[in-house]
Amino acid sequence: MPEPLDDVVRRRMKSQGRRDTSIELAIRRQLHALGYRYRVDFRLEPSLRCRGDIVFTRRRVVVFVDGCFWHGCPVHATAPKNNADWWRAKLDANIERDNRNRAALAQLGWNVIRVWEHEEPPDAVHRIRVAVEQSAV
Repeated sequence: MPEPLDDVVRRRMKSQGRRDTSIELAIRRQLHALGYRYRVDFRLEPSLRCRGDIVFTRRRVVVFVDGCFWHGCPVHATAPKNNADWWRAKLDANIERDNRNRAALAQLGWNVIRVWEHEEPPDAVHRIRVAVEQSAV
């Protein structure tokens, strides 16, 4: 994939943190307060180039907290007007990679939960709790 033409965009992309977003921290705080213990930014499988944001290793439940822009949220995704072709290719590649990783993880026995950044943390925590508790059966 070609590099973005604009140095400002390149710097902004490099500065995007991989972990500890505000929604991720809110979800982790609530899960921890409920007594759940988990791994953070954890590499799941050596064969895959992906890391789970919140991972319950014994239960094989992985949570990805995805940004609406970077991961193509069906509700809130936007397309930049500057350098539109490059951005479309970049964001489409992100979505394809996410789909491949989710399918591969499911094939390996992982229960994959996707939380969008626009979701309310209590709603996300409820979905995660249900998945973790069901995996105990």
